[in-house]
Amino acid sequence: MSFAARRSDPPVVSVVELDSQPHEIFRRHRSIAPFLKRDNGGFLAIRAADVETLITDPRTRQVEIEPLLARGLREGALFDFYRHSMLFTNGPDHRRRRAPMSRTFAAKLVEEMRPRIRKCADQIIDEAEPQGGMNYLDRFCSLIPARIISDILGIQEADIPRFTLWVYSMSRAISSSFASEQLGEIEQAARQLTQYVSELLESRRLSPQDDFLSRFVKAVEEENTLSPIETLVQVVSVIVAGSDTTRTALAIQTDLLLKHPEQWRAVCANPALIPGAVSEAMRYEPSVGSIPRFTVEEIEVDDFVVPRNAILSLSTLSAMRDESLYSDPDRFDVTRADQSKRHLVFGWGVHRCLGEALAKAELEEGLAAITSRAPKLRIVGEPPTVIGHSGIRRMTGMEVAWR
Repeated sequence: MSFAARRSDPPVVSVVELDSQPHEIFRRHRSIAPFLKRDNGGFLAIRAADVETLITDPRTRQVEIEPLLARGLREGALFDFYRHSMLFTNGPDHRRRRAPMSRTFAAKLVEEMRPRIRKCADQIIDEAEPQGGMNYLDRFCSLIPARIISDILGIQEADIPRFTLWVYSMSRAISSSFASEQLGEIEQAARQLTQYVSELLESRRLSPQDDFLSRFVKAVEEENTLSPIETLVQVVSVIVAGSDTTRTALAIQTDLLLKHPEQWRAVCANPALIPGAVSEAMRYEPSVGSIPRFTVEEIEVDDFVVPRNAILSLSTLSAMRDESLYSDPDRFDVTRADQSKRHLVFGWGVHRCLGEALAKAELEEGLAAITSRAPKLRIVGEPPTVIGHSGIRRMTGMEVAWR
């Protein structure tokens, strides 16, 4: 007698538990099931092999407007952002929207930015020097990506504070954990940021300069494939995607090193360890917890099924602690020999992050500045906590001192 294999629904886990103790939950379930289901809907792929495969699996695609539709949002600045951004589109639309930004966002631009990033980090430390400490998350980690993207876009220094508030408020929309009651505030920030960027683009059309934004406008005009709203949204996409992720990663890597004082001292003594420290921090506690996908067909792995037309988050948070991918994965080690050459946290395939080189430059130069200038750095008050299990994760306040 033969029996058909019994197909199973993935284990259901509460979002509250996933946000508060993701590593424990993923460690417990990786040997049991390839997928988890959130109690508020949506699925998670948690094994490294499946995450790597499903990123480019034709049975999945990038999410488009589905996350907003699920929340009942069908219009507005945030809806337009999702609808027209290269971050959330597929196929020909994605290629068309990404092409002029790829041409402009060259590696040469990023390498030229490194001295400016280091100078920015040093200036922030100089400003805090009289106090001998600072709110590290708000002063150091928030200001480096904000000032650098402002520098790239040619934003006036007086506008940086309000510009930064809009960016960090709007970026919450890329996290699956944001509360629906925050939509009003996020929508307002999206409107203000979009309007501001629209005015910047118009100024470059009328008076081109030797800067990134003018080159992007020129590339768009030469290719003549983007509508005005698409042109605007691609710039907003680069701003939003490259700000909050780097802010959180800057804080996480310093916190991890301070929690492992022998490794902090090693990095302070030997700057050659900085790239490895940055890479290991992104593996051990990534600021981007997952890569969103949408299933266009039913997916079955080991008799566990994710249905068609479902949001499936590919958990980088779980994959980069997978025992099958790394030796002793729960050990933080800046000298780790089995570090991945192409970090999962930046995505894969045609959707791989355009700002990867800039993010690494900001993380490395930021760490170089603080380790050389404040080797006696320590956390004061409540220790910081990383919150969230998918999308862009968040960190609680982080006060530091070096006297």
